[in-house]
Amino acid sequence: MPRNTKLNRSIAGRVALVTGAASGMGRATALLFADEGAHVAVTDLDITRVNEVVAQIEAVGGSATGYALDVTDAAQRKAVVADLTRRWGALDILINNAGIALETALDADDFDVRWERTFAVLLTAQVQLIRDCLPWLLKSDAARIVNIASTEALGATKGISPYTAAKTGVIGLTRSLAVELGTRGVTVNCICPGPILTGMTAAIPDEAKQEFARRRVALKRYGDPEEVAQMTLSLVLPAASFVTGVAIPVDGGLTIKNA
Repeated sequence: MPRNTKLNRSIAGRVALVTGAASGMGRATALLFADEGAHVAVTDLDITRVNEVVAQIEAVGGSATGYALDVTDAAQRKAVVADLTRRWGALDILINNAGIALETALDADDFDVRWERTFAVLLTAQVQLIRDCLPWLLKSDAARIVNIASTEALGATKGISPYTAAKTGVIGLTRSLAVELGTRGVTVNCICPGPILTGMTAAIPDEAKQEFARRRVALKRYGDPEEVAQMTLSLVLPAASFVTGVAIPVDGGLTIKNA
């Protein structure tokens, strides 16, 4: 039927690269994008788990291909981008989701090693992958970059200062690149997940999760990875053409609850 609006809310036929896509929020994002008709490059360290996600997508008629990818490895990054663009002839969407969470104290013997590793994965790899993808993104008529940060970038928890500092840097990177790339047709946004049921939170006892959610989260629960993925989808729609440089908490009200 005829429409009175002109902006497109479909990513069908778009090509998306998702890092850290073998589990958690990255997996949920890959599955959702494929359900919405995108061609999805599923990447993570563990190729076996990557292939499981690809098989799950293909089982329902979706389009995906999988790659083992250490986002800190320049050669691997470039090889993935080269292969997926050869396969599909385009790259429209980049989701920088790969992450780690390493605890350490400021006076711990392992602090320097954990600081450097955290920044390498959470911040440096994001900007380097953006650089690797940029020539292709600039060819798209709806280029979208979404960087995954954390509510730790909006507050702080003791014992994870490298993580908090790196995620804060992701927000700064997002804002800076949004300004730099805005005139070139690329939007750059950021999502700050709060307490989500992922591999990183799996080790927390259920009782501790429930108590934390009761005290700190307005919705009184942990989030599901797909709830983050749905916000990511909203930011990559062609219709999301006037949204850039934002950091959106997906946290069940964690950051607005005082008591």
